[in-house]
Amino acid sequence: QVQQNVERLFTRFVEEGKATVRLREPAVDLCLSKANVVNLKTFLSAVRLAHQGNDTGVLPLSPLVPAKNSDVEKPKTKMIITSRRDYPLTKSFPFSLEHLQTSYCKLARIDSRVLCLKKLRKLDLSHNHIKQLPATLGDLVCLQELDLHDNHLEAFSGALCSSELQKSLQFLDLSQNQIQALPIEFCQLRGLVQLRLDDNALLRLPCRIGQLSRLRFLSAARNKLPFLPCDFRKLSLENLDLFGNPFEQPNPLVPNIQLKIPLTLLECAARATVNHRIPYGCHLLPSHLCKDLEVAKTCGCGSACLSSFIQITVTMNLHHVAHTVVLVDNMGGTDAPVLCYFCSLHCYSQFLDRHLQSN
Repeated sequence: QVQQNVERLFTRFVEEGKATVRLREPAVDLCLSKANVVNLKTFLSAVRLAHQGNDTGVLPLSPLVPAKNSDVEKPKTKMIITSRRDYPLTKSFPFSLEHLQTSYCKLARIDSRVLCLKKLRKLDLSHNHIKQLPATLGDLVCLQELDLHDNHLEAFSGALCSSELQKSLQFLDLSQNQIQALPIEFCQLRGLVQLRLDDNALLRLPCRIGQLSRLRFLSAARNKLPFLPCDFRKLSLENLDLFGNPFEQPNPLVPNIQLKIPLTLLECAARATVNHRIPYGCHLLPSHLCKDLEVAKTCGCGSACLSSFIQITVTMNLHHVAHTVVLVDNMGGTDAPVLCYFCSLHCYSQFLDRHLQSN
């Protein structure tokens, strides 16, 4: 269908036997090359007239001759650009691209033309100057690999974590940026298999990181992590690298006591909601309470606690969560401090008795 369906004709190189016809539906580019210049001009005139609705009987068309296989260009699926000089400024990216790399191009933001490439499976934007990620990046429904290594990112948008990337994204490289924390929603990216966070300024990992059940490779070396979240115990990794973090020395005998006695009505309601697995949502409870419930702490007894708890750090051997552990420090250690919570003085005293007996 051509009538009222041609978005644009690209004829800048028509004298070289090249032209492109961009259709609206389906959204594809028909690329013509190695054509006879006279025949090509005649064809483009016919396309323009057909788009305007002219009678096909008066169009200047020549008899069709089957094209040779060597004359037909296959849709381009891969493009690699590694310098600003080669970056296309006036020419669009082929809609058929599945793998796009634009590195060392000094990009300050993601090109809006890239966000229209709905077939992209791998997007490499490493070694640029990108400071912020647009929410529309989450519209790339086929995206499996996203490389943002060596940019100027200070955050990773929570909106992206709630987008279509939840289902598709398997590889994410955020290393060598300036990220201090990841959003609560980050653990909604449950398709992640490999995550690289090296050389940032991370002060903590997501508290619900254990929800990333498919994660097998995690690297967060050379950050500012003082300890690991309690949920870290739930991971099942093949390779883990936490080298170069300023981990604190665990001391279970020096607790951070945040107990509120008696418990507030809010705390009682929150504990009951989680402990009894009562369904909840923003249509039933205030949105801020729903967010608090999503990050509720879990005591060793299995009960939940919200803002009333006792917090300590204990030692965990990282081999409990990973087959291969890159050394945590220069001394060859594979231990790291992990947060531990208790809902009451009773639970904490029971833990303390066991801890002192074991030592």
